[in-house]
Amino acid sequence: MAEISAKDVQRLRQIAGVGMMDAKKALVETEGDMDKAAEILRVRGLAKVAKRAGEREANQGSIGTYIHHQAERPVIGVLVDLASETDFVAKHPDFKAVANDIALHIAWGRPGWIRRDDVDPAVLAEERDFATRQAREEGKPENIIGKIVDGKIKSFYETNVLYEQKFANTEKFEGTVEAYVNQLAAKMGENISVRRMARLEIGD
Repeated sequence: MAEISAKDVQRLRQIAGVGMMDAKKALVETEGDMDKAAEILRVRGLAKVAKRAGEREANQGSIGTYIHHQAERPVIGVLVDLASETDFVAKHPDFKAVANDIALHIAWGRPGWIRRDDVDPAVLAEERDFATRQAREEGKPENIIGKIVDGKIKSFYETNVLYEQKFANTEKFEGTVEAYVNQLAAKMGENISVRRMARLEIGD
């Protein structure tokens, strides 16, 4: 059994945002493997959040902002409403930082919707019709057109839906925006989600 040092416990606490006993227990379970311990705590944190999601409403939060300047004038502005269950979490520096990170991502990613369920069914139907016509015009066999169209719709979601997009700052986090939000939720132990967003750009 690997020896668990106080330094290791403290480091894991900083990474996962958990208490000393939880950090030590995870390190013991993984025989001192920091990455595996952090993943275990992340999964457990998400499980707790999912269990509590139906118990408390996320009606608190903080507004994330981003302004992009060009030639000494603001040309892009973003507001994002990141919701939490308590104002205590909403005031946490990490929470406010994530809200601003997501605002910056929205400026770059230009998402039209937050979740795939938000997409207008008429828009999806139009995308499916276009993809189907395109596949037939290219002479694709009828028996694979359905799979081709499904792939196009998946790509549409990944391009246009905030939660499906890859987070822009890969140095900070590799994964989707939804996974980035869920990581914060697991760390804070609360239901956290993007509630609203607005993006303005000169000339758009």
